[in-house]
Amino acid sequence: MARFIRILGAMARESHPIRTPGLTAGNRLRLDTTLSCSVFRRDFSDFQATSGVLMAAAFTFPGQGSQAVGMGKAFAEAFPAARAVFDEVDAALGERLTAVIWDGPAETLQLTQNAQPALMAVSLATLRVLETEAGFSVGRDAAFVAGHSLGEYSALAAAGSLSISDTARLLRTRGLAMQKAVPVGVGAMAALLGLDYEAAVAVANEAAQGQVCQAANDNGGGQVVVSGDKAAVERALEIAKIRGAKRAMLLPVSAPFHCRLMQPAADAMAKALADVTIKQPVSPVVSNVLAAPITDPDEIRRRLIEQVTGTVRWRESVAYMASHGVTRFFEIGAGKVLSGLVKRIADGAVGISVGGPGDIALAKEALAAAHSA
Repeated sequence: MARFIRILGAMARESHPIRTPGLTAGNRLRLDTTLSCSVFRRDFSDFQATSGVLMAAAFTFPGQGSQAVGMGKAFAEAFPAARAVFDEVDAALGERLTAVIWDGPAETLQLTQNAQPALMAVSLATLRVLETEAGFSVGRDAAFVAGHSLGEYSALAAAGSLSISDTARLLRTRGLAMQKAVPVGVGAMAALLGLDYEAAVAVANEAAQGQVCQAANDNGGGQVVVSGDKAAVERALEIAKIRGAKRAMLLPVSAPFHCRLMQPAADAMAKALADVTIKQPVSPVVSNVLAAPITDPDEIRRRLIEQVTGTVRWRESVAYMASHGVTRFFEIGAGKVLSGLVKRIADGAVGISVGGPGDIALAKEALAAAHSA
């Protein structure tokens, strides 16, 4: 999905006002630099930074579509801490997923059941290098963690809520279940550009006509993705054009993710998550379905299940974090999709993508700047 966000995001420039404190009318949040994450931290005293420095950074983790053959290999070759993550993921899955990640073929890596644990592995390997080489600490430095769709699992692993091994197995289960939930050709997804979120929801509702059609991703920058039965999504394309969408197009995906048709996958994840230990995260996790922070393990489990059929509220999630003092969003892992979206959602915010050894020094400087902001 992130691949299409990147392609389509370059075309989109308009969105609607976000109902979050600190927002101005128009398409973006305008940062009030007088805000501090301490406003949020008073409600979560257990997460107060031990250094006493107010945190203006968030750690974010990419979703499916950001994968590329060879990702993370340079980290693994140069840093034992990164290699250990890949070894742990391989052991958890009982196979050499790293061979697919580093050597391909791309068609195999792009399979949902491979791409999801692969992207998590790269994100956590990257984070381990940031910790060992640049002094990063999730609990000390991140006011929030968040991830786009599968990236929410990476965020939870980063914050110590899930083990890496459990996360790898959960994402393998999630990928298989999401692919099996709907026969190929029955569902579809489409990107609507130039309509605000409420308008896109209205389009989806009108197009449904007794079938499923709902907003799957509110990505920001005037881009909303709808998902559901193929006929309903095709109707949404025509309705969106009549309603003034700049562009409306089907996405080449294998299943209609993040809609009610994914209920069989949600049921599978409910069963899988019931058997997994979830701990309180060391930094609050901004939930995809709430666009608000959560820390309670039972609620985390519940929201991960809801996420399978619910809307990824990424625009609102970024806006929430920015309105609570975050000025620098570190995208940890493959690609630069989330960093690009940050610029479209929050004026004055900076996205820093960290995907290779050459990014470490800049990330270290950016974190220092976040602490001094």
